[in-house]
Amino acid sequence: MVNVKMKSVYISKFGGPSSLEIRDVPNPPAPEHEQLLISVRAAALNRADLLQRKGLYPAPKGYPERIPGLEFAGEVVSTGPECEKFKIGDRVMGITAGGAQAEQILVDEEHCIPIPDRLDYNAAAAVPEAFVTAHDAVWTQGELGSHETLLIHAVGSGVGLAALQIAKASGNKVVGTSRTQSKLDRCLKAGLDIAINTSGGQFADEVVAQGGADVVLDLVGAGFLNENLKSLNNLGRLIVVGLVGGRKAEFDLGMALTKRIKIIGTLLRSRTVEEKASAVRAFEKDVLPLIAEGTIEPFVDRIYPIGQVAAAHSYLESNASFGKVVLEVG
Repeated sequence: MVNVKMKSVYISKFGGPSSLEIRDVPNPPAPEHEQLLISVRAAALNRADLLQRKGLYPAPKGYPERIPGLEFAGEVVSTGPECEKFKIGDRVMGITAGGAQAEQILVDEEHCIPIPDRLDYNAAAAVPEAFVTAHDAVWTQGELGSHETLLIHAVGSGVGLAALQIAKASGNKVVGTSRTQSKLDRCLKAGLDIAINTSGGQFADEVVAQGGADVVLDLVGAGFLNENLKSLNNLGRLIVVGLVGGRKAEFDLGMALTKRIKIIGTLLRSRTVEEKASAVRAFEKDVLPLIAEGTIEPFVDRIYPIGQVAAAHSYLESNASFGKVVLEVG
C-alpha cells in the first residue's frame, strides 16, 4: 500500500518554539509540467521561519501556512513531463516560498541546483537561500565592482558569510559588523578585512576612515539606516535585506541626494517564479563552480534531527549561531 502521508514540521498555533510539532500531512501531488518532486534529506532554518511561526510572516498564496522552510537538499523522486534539467535520482538543492521542512516537496525545476559531489545533504541545505540571496543582492542588484568595498552587517549570519566569501573570491575589500566579538574573530579568519563591533550602535566613522563603502548589505534594518548613509561613498548602494533592527526610520534625504545613493529593498520569497529562476541561474553560473572546487564553503553551525525543531528554533533565536542551522529530515 502506498503511503499517502509524510512527516513535516507543523505550526500547531502561532507563538513560541513549543508551538512546533511533527505531524503527518498529505504528500504533495504528482509533479506537472516543469515540476520536481523531491525527497527532502535536510532543510536549513531562516529568520523567516521564526517570523512565520509567530504569525508575523504569512506564506505566499499557494504555499502551506503551517509548514515552514525556504530551502532544502534532497533527491528527485519524480519529474513532470516537461522537465529537462534533472532526472529521477539526481541530488538537488533549492529554494521555495514554504513547505521545505517536510519529507517531500514539490518545486519548480528552475528553482533547483545540482549538489556538488563534495557536499553532503546537510551542507547543501545551507547553501541555496543564503548564497542566492547574497549574490542577487550584492552583485545583481548592487552591481558591486571588483575595485569596490563591501560593508556587510551581521557578517556572521548565513547570508553575511556567503557574501563575505563571494566578495573575497572576487577580490573585493570587505568590512563586516557584528555585536559579538567572537563572530568577528571567526570572520577575520574567513577572510574579512576590517571587523567592527557594533554593540555601541555606531560604525560610520570607522568605515569612512577605512575609505568608505560602495555597497552596504544590510541584514539589520532601520536602526542602522543613518549610519549606513554616512558610511557610503558617492554613488553608493544600500541593499536592505533584513529588518531585525526595526522597520521604520527617519533619515536625512539631503545626504542621499548629495551622495546620489540608491536604496534598494529585496526579498526572494515574494518574487515571481521567473524572477526566482533568474536569481538561481545567476548563482549557478557565478558561484556554484566556486563551491564545487572548495573555494567557498557553506558554514553549518549546528545540525538538529527534525524531531528537535523546537530546540533548533530556540538556538537560532538566541543569535548565538555562526552560519546556518540545519534540520535533518530524512
